[in-house]
Amino acid sequence: MLQTNGNHLASYHEPESAPEGTSIPEMIGAVLGFLRRRMWLILFTFVVVSALGEAVVLKLIQPKFMATATIFFDNRKYQLFQHQTMVGDTSIDSYAMESQIEILKSENIALAVVRKLHLADDPEFGNPKPGLVGTILGSTQIASDFARERRALAVLAAGMTVRRIGPTYVIEISFKSSNAERAAAVANAIAEAYITDQLEGKYEATRRASVWLQDRLKELGDQANDAQRAVIEFKASKNIVDTGNGRTLSEQQIAEFSAQLTAARQRAAEAKARLARIEEVIGADVADATIDAAVTDAVKSDVFTKLRTQYLERENREREWSARYGADHLASVNLRNQMREIRNSIRDELKRVAETYKNDYELAKQYEAGLQQELDQARSETKTANEARVMLHELESAAQSSRSIYDNFLQKYMESVQQQSFPITEARLITKATPPAQKDYRKTLLGLAAVPIGSVLLGIGLGVFREFMDCVFRTGRQIETMLGTNCVATIPMWKAMAPKGGIDRDYSDASLPAPNRRIVRDEPLLWSVSDAPFSRFADSMRSIKVAADLVGSGNSVRVMGFTSTLPNEGKSTVAAGFAQIIAQAGSRVLLVDCDLRNPSLSTALAPDADSGLLEVISGRTALEDAVWIDPATNLAFLPTVIKSRLAQTSDVLTAEATKNLFEKLRLTYDYVVVDLSPLGPVADVRATTNLVDSYVFVVEWGRTNTSTVQRTLRSAPGINDNLLGVVLNKADLKLLKRYDAHLSEYYPNQQYGY
Repeated sequence: MLQTNGNHLASYHEPESAPEGTSIPEMIGAVLGFLRRRMWLILFTFVVVSALGEAVVLKLIQPKFMATATIFFDNRKYQLFQHQTMVGDTSIDSYAMESQIEILKSENIALAVVRKLHLADDPEFGNPKPGLVGTILGSTQIASDFARERRALAVLAAGMTVRRIGPTYVIEISFKSSNAERAAAVANAIAEAYITDQLEGKYEATRRASVWLQDRLKELGDQANDAQRAVIEFKASKNIVDTGNGRTLSEQQIAEFSAQLTAARQRAAEAKARLARIEEVIGADVADATIDAAVTDAVKSDVFTKLRTQYLERENREREWSARYGADHLASVNLRNQMREIRNSIRDELKRVAETYKNDYELAKQYEAGLQQELDQARSETKTANEARVMLHELESAAQSSRSIYDNFLQKYMESVQQQSFPITEARLITKATPPAQKDYRKTLLGLAAVPIGSVLLGIGLGVFREFMDCVFRTGRQIETMLGTNCVATIPMWKAMAPKGGIDRDYSDASLPAPNRRIVRDEPLLWSVSDAPFSRFADSMRSIKVAADLVGSGNSVRVMGFTSTLPNEGKSTVAAGFAQIIAQAGSRVLLVDCDLRNPSLSTALAPDADSGLLEVISGRTALEDAVWIDPATNLAFLPTVIKSRLAQTSDVLTAEATKNLFEKLRLTYDYVVVDLSPLGPVADVRATTNLVDSYVFVVEWGRTNTSTVQRTLRSAPGINDNLLGVVLNKADLKLLKRYDAHLSEYYPNQQYGY
């Protein structure tokens, strides 16, 4: 037990609270003492909890079938249409694998499995059929679809295990079920739902990217056309023509006027022919006309050539997929959509080229018409032309940049469309789950093995709790540690026996009192010392006498008071027994009942007394006329007769007459044994410090609270300072040896039991 009160610490059988310097044997003894005290509680807890726990484990952790499917995660598939390949990084791969595991555990995957396999209607997944008891109690209400799905999701999550196999790219999906086929079906459904989710996610991502790129392409195409048109318009407005021979424009125009005029006419004719051909193709408005090979010869455009090549590739692929999977297959539909978009892009490209050709044709005509005029004005416009050439260079650079950005986005758009047409995922099912042949007993065995260990720990915990809550006095070591005083005796629980023989006395002796003042022996327990002088009870009284003799050596008269914290702790019985021990030794002893609130000794020993302590103090009766005598032991007893309840009993004990009476008793008797009131509820004991030499404090074994005793003694320093010691009364010998191992060899000894 471990109990802290004030500055005292009881640590008499707890190894963890042993004082500093405790030896190993003492610690072992403390542990063994704890096991002796709480052995039955631990065993009872072990038996009950083990039985219940095993039943619960067998009910809740039943062996089930475990089916396992494995998925291989290969991110190299996704890089098929990418120009940049990421360098492998173990840390990134590890994070990616952990992310995929979390996706497999996500609610979206689980919900897809629940709906695919209709697990919300399965009794194993939280929707059992109402039994007889449920029908009688009226619990047949059908849960909502949402509630049934939530229960099924919870059961699915509890039975599912997803883990990565070592440092590989393989993920293992396991599911436990009471049915082998269901376990395999759920494991495979989880894998399939994950792969489907990956495909749908990639398709949705590429679709959104395609929509965004298409809108962006239109903006970039308009910007590129505007930039090209600005270059052309600037050249036309400034009449800029590149010579490329190192001569000035005026010199070149003058030297090559005729050649330029002929070339200008030829260019105008060619531009007109190209424009007419493109306008003819555009005006035809036939689907295959824009893909005709003749157009390729007429239109010298890399973009057009690339678009035409892509269109032909998709046309061949669409025929192949339609022949293999049907015209309504998703991939075939996507290919036809792409072909339609490519035709639109080709038509847009033709319109742009036609616009360019138209501009070229117009420029050629203007150039032809104004060539002569430009020749005349060449010399005057030389300076202006040079300044315009600088601005023209800036416009050409801007037009070239816009065209490059447009071509780059167009390429990205085509890649996005291509990925949308061929949706692939990094994960693939490499091992399909099959119905297992045997059940998995690992968790069941582990639970069964953990129950006894847990029950023992619970029993020890309950024992420790009982130790902490056992806030009562059990041993003398507790008395010494917590109260700072000696335990002068431990009195066992005693059942009085009928006397086997007494001391023969001649009651005709004139020195004996009259029969009406002889002590009554109706209470056998009060006379256990004289009736059983060799009993454990009598030996305990002798221990108190030895302690009193050692402390009071040299004093011929002693006044000893017996008190307790609370009523019914046995202080009156101990006082009577102690007085008998002294009387048997031949000393003159007077037992005084000073419990003015409840004179129990007077009721037991002198029930017919009509005068006593109060009458002697008041002078109405002489001491000799109030004392009762036991002829067998010569024990003298001064009773207290309460004819009406007294309120100021403490004033009686502090009166001068009471002090004078006790001075007279010191001269008349060798010992004066005083039975006092309990110290806790009554203040009378505190008023006897000028009457009593020393006090014996009686504490009931295993009943009186330690903190109550400590507070009581702290509140009465006069009693605490004159305390002879503490007596542990009513000790259970069978339980006592569990707390003090050294007592196990003495108290059970039959030689001392009579």
